[in-house]
Amino acid sequence: MIRLTALHLIPVLIAAAAHAGEITIEPQPFILETLFTATALPDRGCMLLQIEPKSWPDFQIIELAEHGSKVATGDTLVRFDAEAIDKKLVDLRRALTANTLTLAQAELDLKHLQETAPNTLAAALRTAEIAKEENTYFTKTRRKAVEETAAQELEHKKQMLSNQQEELRQLTKMYAADDLTEDTEEIILTRQKDAVVTAEFALRMETLDYKRALDVALPREAVTLANNERDTAIILRKAQEDIPRSIELKKIDLAALKTTCQREQETLAELEADRALFEINAPADGWFYHGPIENGRWTPTEALKTLFKHGRPPVNRPFATFVPAAAKPALVAFLDEASARSLKPELAGIATLAGREDLEIPVQLASIAAAPGPDGTYRADLSASWPQDLTPATGATAQIRMISYHQPSAIVIPTKALTYDPKGWTVEVKLTDGKTDRRPVKRGRVSKDDTEILSGLEVGQVILAPK
Repeated sequence: MIRLTALHLIPVLIAAAAHAGEITIEPQPFILETLFTATALPDRGCMLLQIEPKSWPDFQIIELAEHGSKVATGDTLVRFDAEAIDKKLVDLRRALTANTLTLAQAELDLKHLQETAPNTLAAALRTAEIAKEENTYFTKTRRKAVEETAAQELEHKKQMLSNQQEELRQLTKMYAADDLTEDTEEIILTRQKDAVVTAEFALRMETLDYKRALDVALPREAVTLANNERDTAIILRKAQEDIPRSIELKKIDLAALKTTCQREQETLAELEADRALFEINAPADGWFYHGPIENGRWTPTEALKTLFKHGRPPVNRPFATFVPAAAKPALVAFLDEASARSLKPELAGIATLAGREDLEIPVQLASIAAAPGPDGTYRADLSASWPQDLTPATGATAQIRMISYHQPSAIVIPTKALTYDPKGWTVEVKLTDGKTDRRPVKRGRVSKDDTEILSGLEVGQVILAPK
């Protein structure tokens, strides 16, 4: 570690003094001038062009007004290709019409099913009950009756044959007693023989019918009636399950159709609303600019990538600006923190335009943001008194000059004469005996190389400052 004694410091102080300049304190004006650049933008009424579709995603430019062009009320600013959306609208309207008819038919079918379901169930129940009754009656009563009737008929035919045979025998016996058979008797015998033959035939047929009835017809009918009872019971159970289920399914289908129609109506309404976006016209006389003018900034860079014929500007973001003719240009600036802190609203100044430096346009600071934006700058809005023969174009820049601080008589020293140490700000003051002393001072405002001193120095004192 190297230590310097007081003896060693003397040459250093002498050398420092040799390189220091002496400045006599005199009162002088102290002015802080703030310079910044502002942009001419409309003060009000700007309309940002932005596509905000509900569902349609594709907007292809087929007509676009020139950047900076003057337009009249109703002039086309932007027009997009609507061929695809028009076809989609036709298809959707046709589908909606068809589904509306289908919905009406489904409602009618459901109503008919609900109205006829009780009758259908009642008919199935009645059929099942009749089938059961028929089978029960056949099994318990009618089969036995039919069998008895068939037996009775067979017995009756046997009796008839026996009677006919007996009558023939008696006639033959009676006529045989005569020696001569008369023609009438022959006729009677022949007729009786025919009656016997007929009775024999009737007996054979009745015998066949009897056997057929007992062996085939009645068993077959028994099976048929039993099957019919079984099948109608199955049909009834199925109807009791199917019909309520069919009604519920119809209700579900109807609800689905209603949902489909509702969604198609919503989609159609959205597309029709989107269709209205395919041509943007000027709402009044004014000017048309490519790129958005918002939040005090005009940013055409991104818009220029899409604003051309067959280009597709982004949706839900501004891509152009309409400025009404009635809008007056104002000035907007974005200041660094130091400049923003030095300015106050209603402060006056002048603006100059490049190429017309001979014109000094009076301006006044209308407002300044209390907090910085995301980029760290503070927005400042200025009003300007523009000459009658001069209207700056939107986006034109101006140089602003404002006196933010003015003291007609102040103590001002070079900033380099100040030193900050544990005692605060100090200045090296030359004493009357030629020696120097470091005096504490209170610093005021700073302007580039000069600093205002509020206290600690007096007029006539001499200070030392590095050259």
